[in-house]
Amino acid sequence: MTADQLFPAARIDLDADMCRIGYSGSRDATLGTLQALHNLHPQEIAFENLDPLFGNLPVRLDPESLVDKLVRKRRGGYCFEQNLLFGTVLSALGFGVTGLSARIRWSQNDCVLTPRGHMLLKVQAEGEEHIADVGFGALTLTAALRLDTDREQQTPHERFRLVERNGLYRLDAEIGTDWRPVYVFDLQAQVLGDYEIANYYLSSHPSSHFCDTLIAARPFDGGRYALLDNRLTIHTFDAPPQRTLLTSVAELRDILGSRFLIDVPRNHEAALSWVIR
Repeated sequence: MTADQLFPAARIDLDADMCRIGYSGSRDATLGTLQALHNLHPQEIAFENLDPLFGNLPVRLDPESLVDKLVRKRRGGYCFEQNLLFGTVLSALGFGVTGLSARIRWSQNDCVLTPRGHMLLKVQAEGEEHIADVGFGALTLTAALRLDTDREQQTPHERFRLVERNGLYRLDAEIGTDWRPVYVFDLQAQVLGDYEIANYYLSSHPSSHFCDTLIAARPFDGGRYALLDNRLTIHTFDAPPQRTLLTSVAELRDILGSRFLIDVPRNHEAALSWVIR
């Protein structure tokens, strides 16, 4: 599968996407454009799993469905939706984009070998390879990282580093005074079927945490919002986390709209009562 097949630029509404994330800058395929889009996208289009949680299936990955849900209906999505949309936008702008997959290490026991359940992107910009990822939830990148293992790299939020061993890369994040592993990946290009299989499992399998836990996350200028069922946490750079327990459907719906910028579908409102428990 070529990049054009995985990221079909002709099937994306580029103007609508740019309006959705509030971008009005250059559309040249430069590093500056990549970084500006990578900063804006996750701040305007939240990570969320409402569809698998409430059985609104299948979660579709074709460009028209992604634009309809994430752009026109002002919803969010998880890694496959977010990065397929972002990769198609980048492809339409003239960037070289390759889909990759990763094994999540965040909050995992060192002895656990997780499946390739996460999508990220490799992007060519100004002659250099970068890693882009707008769909990792609570620790979504807000800048593309050079595929460079010789330096720590600062984003508008956390500092990250890439560690390579025998062709396998590990992404680490600096949390406080510690470096914590986020995920591991290699540079083998993926095809749509690879993502469709993982997407089906995450959205449908009874043991998938996407099917029994409400998850939403969005970075903002100076911090991050995180929602786990009815537990809201606000992380800021200069203060301890603020934690709030939401006790009503109205409060939960308001938070999803005001903090996560998600237009909750009307047919999900009744199901939100299940989360308040």
